[in-house]
Amino acid sequence: MLLLLALPGCARFQDRKLEPDKSLASYENRSLDNTRLQSFLATNHPSGSNWSLPEKWDLDTLTLVSFFYHPSLDVARAQWSTAKAAVRSAGGRPNPTIGLLPGYDFSAANGLSPWIPEMTFDLPIETAGKRGHRIHRAEQLSTAARLNILSTAWQVRSALRTSVLNLIAARLREQALEAQLQSEQIILQLMEQRLQAGAVAPTELFPARVAVLRTRSDLIDLKRQQAEGQAGVANALGIPLKAIQSLQLDFPLELPANWSELSSAEIRRTALRSRADLLAGLADYEASQAALQLEIAKQYPDVHLGSTYQWDQGDNKWLAGVTFELPVLNRNQGPIAEAEARRTEAAARFAALQAKAIAEIDRATASRDAVLNQLKEAEELVKAHRQQLSTLEASLKEGAADRVEVETAALELRSSELVLLELKIKAQQAVGQLEDALQRPFRSLSTVENQPKREKESK
Repeated sequence: MLLLLALPGCARFQDRKLEPDKSLASYENRSLDNTRLQSFLATNHPSGSNWSLPEKWDLDTLTLVSFFYHPSLDVARAQWSTAKAAVRSAGGRPNPTIGLLPGYDFSAANGLSPWIPEMTFDLPIETAGKRGHRIHRAEQLSTAARLNILSTAWQVRSALRTSVLNLIAARLREQALEAQLQSEQIILQLMEQRLQAGAVAPTELFPARVAVLRTRSDLIDLKRQQAEGQAGVANALGIPLKAIQSLQLDFPLELPANWSELSSAEIRRTALRSRADLLAGLADYEASQAALQLEIAKQYPDVHLGSTYQWDQGDNKWLAGVTFELPVLNRNQGPIAEAEARRTEAAARFAALQAKAIAEIDRATASRDAVLNQLKEAEELVKAHRQQLSTLEASLKEGAADRVEVETAALELRSSELVLLELKIKAQQAVGQLEDALQRPFRSLSTVENQPKREKESK
């Protein structure tokens, strides 16, 4: 009867098939004007309810889009759900058991019933705090899985920043090279005019022609880089390429005002206290400690409270007792040794992760300091070339300089501006390295830990 009463509360299996065609169609329908996405942005964007669909998308807004769409966050959230379910499993208590043992006496005397049915009852009781150790271990693993969502979100954001920077850099390089090509073509035309006038030899045009060909080749390659950069942005957002064909980006190359103020030691202290991957490593270590405590507790046997009732040919018999395992041949030494080894392994993993974080911080600060010095030199070079061009233009008006000298000075200015642009791009890469080292791009973990439930989206 107890078994029949318990059956209605049992879980039922529900078959859920994966349908690749539907998931493909869902992916192809993702867009930036999705109503659920806009609601998510309005909820989590710093501007709050005042947020509206922008003409140009900045990095913070695109980061929220990637949090909404990117599949790696779905995996991290699912892993956390699994870890939370494991906490519930760890807290489960062992069920009592009932045994029904019908018996029959073939030599029963006349007038007595030959049936001697028996019923047994067993209640297991865990000792030495085993359940508490199981729960603590599962909770620490759940904490690590939750922090892994933040680590994954940071990786998504980092990949998005890199992709956006690559695309912006390709577009700015194209503009700079087009200006440089214009100066090179003007110089080539002037040299050709001098050749026709017999003022120069044909071999003197060779460098100018080579420069024009090289710049045109670089421009063709930049078209490829822009196409790859746009595909990279789409991949980092978790949406199809067609959804961002007309995307306008707002990603200025101006450096943050305080990016050079933090010292390496300050960055280390901040990162080692707040990086999600390091906090998750600490939680993993605590879980390994709880696992060791659990294996040590298993040296102590569990207790079973038992009771037996028997109807013996008209006589009612009842027995009660306690049973437990005798730990004389095996005191759980093997599992204890394995748990100790896993704790040592967890400590080694954390030390390696910490060393990796410190190396990233040192590399980021070194790159920052190096590019700062180079930026100052490049800015001075551009300033000098502008001054030179201005002087030559004034001389040209007075007839003291010719057009080739002026255009050559303009070409030198374009080249120095291109060098400055490359250094600004490197500076932005250094900023990204610093952000990667700190891993503090979000206001709170709640922004990324909840599933936006895209399955029911409407456009």
